[in-house]
Amino acid sequence: MAEKISLRKQKKFQARQAILTAAAQQFELNGFANTSIAGIMQAARLGVGTFYNYFSSKEEVLLTLAKDIREQVAKSLSAASEVNQSSPELLELCCLCTAKLIDKNRFILPLFISASEHSDKPEQIPQSLSPGFRELFEEIILRGQERGEFRSDVPSNIISEMVHSIYQTTAFSKLEISFQENIRLKVKILLDGIRRDKF
Repeated sequence: MAEKISLRKQKKFQARQAILTAAAQQFELNGFANTSIAGIMQAARLGVGTFYNYFSSKEEVLLTLAKDIREQVAKSLSAASEVNQSSPELLELCCLCTAKLIDKNRFILPLFISASEHSDKPEQIPQSLSPGFRELFEEIILRGQERGEFRSDVPSNIISEMVHSIYQTTAFSKLEISFQENIRLKVKILLDGIRRDKF
């Protein structure tokens, strides 16, 4: 009996992973707005009805994929924290790791961009759908302010909003440099502005 339950759980896990993998491929190929649930399930080789056993909408799938990426960033930060890196180093690592993963998974960008302002992005993604990247940024900034590494005359949420907006502006940049390099240079300027030793 236990073996049957285990097999059932394994099949459910495999089906869920197949949906996420297929969705990532379809979002990458067609864009979020032009990807349908039917298209995702066809790519996953599963029936459309199966989708609703795991997700309520394609927005939820996108959020799940984004949260998986956030977890990868969080793991990198956790490893860096163990070797006692400074807050500026951690914030830079967080930003660059996020940039690298977003660059490889461009379909995540809609969660960083206002959908209603850009017709080539999803029509509307509810604001409640947040993968939590801003919270990661703010946690590092708060820590840096507490340790005297970042200036404290500007609220942490303002600084984290500035960090978050770097991804938005870079997504629409016409400069002839890579996405990751564009982010790196902007983060360098921002870090120069918020380091405590500059004041």
